[in-house]
Amino acid sequence: MKLNKPWKLKVAASLGSLVLRCGLRTLDFKAVSCDPTTDPLHPQCPGRFLYVTWHECILAGVPLRAHSGMMGIASEHRDGELLNQWAAQLGWKMVRGSTSRGSVSALKQLLQDREHHLNIAPDGPRGPRREMAQGAIFLASKAGLPLVCCAYGFDRPWRLNSWDRCIIPRPFSRARAIFGPPLTIPQRPGRERLEHYRIIVERLMNQLTLEAETWAESSDGKPREFPLYSQGVPCEVASHPRQFCTPLSERAASLVEMLDGVSETTPHAMCAAA
Repeated sequence: MKLNKPWKLKVAASLGSLVLRCGLRTLDFKAVSCDPTTDPLHPQCPGRFLYVTWHECILAGVPLRAHSGMMGIASEHRDGELLNQWAAQLGWKMVRGSTSRGSVSALKQLLQDREHHLNIAPDGPRGPRREMAQGAIFLASKAGLPLVCCAYGFDRPWRLNSWDRCIIPRPFSRARAIFGPPLTIPQRPGRERLEHYRIIVERLMNQLTLEAETWAESSDGKPREFPLYSQGVPCEVASHPRQFCTPLSERAASLVEMLDGVSETTPHAMCAAA
């Protein structure tokens, strides 16, 4: 069915929202985090953040944090309208634009917002896959928002035949997430420094994604892991977040050290390397 009518887009968005949310509830979803309070659903969340997630994880990531004060960006193409309506039904506020069309207008809307967390797929909307554009780094710097890398891994997921190999998790399978520390990008870093931050954050995203995928493929547990819910955070994580601060791996921690001046926003945000 061609989605060339507004009502068809609305129906497709509604059905997609229902199916994906039901599917997520069947997953064995576990997470570790450098700072659990960076979760927008955490009662001690200290403020607004800019979250970055690879484009291929949109179908899992958007419903995972439905109705949590998120603002995202959807392209101005036809598939962007489907994403726009689908995410809006899950409580996200969406702006329209992309790296090729409407980018200035979309950026202005994101910068003018003072209420929502921002969530960007830094390799979207056309890729290349898992290659970060400068937009997310520039936005974090300009808006003064700490940047949090959100990496996901799934056990034998289905993948669409798209440029990003978009993921559809298998019901009742393992899903894992690793959330990095909140990173502050200095304001007005200059083009060379902006590119430096882009390269390092891209490498950090890919390293955390590799670790999340490896974790999902195994049956091993991790110290301080906790269940990841779409409606809130576990009571023990809400009450005692410091007990669930998980250090980065040695390789990921070494990448953060290369950021030269990128600092953590909370005293316990970055744990020592494991």
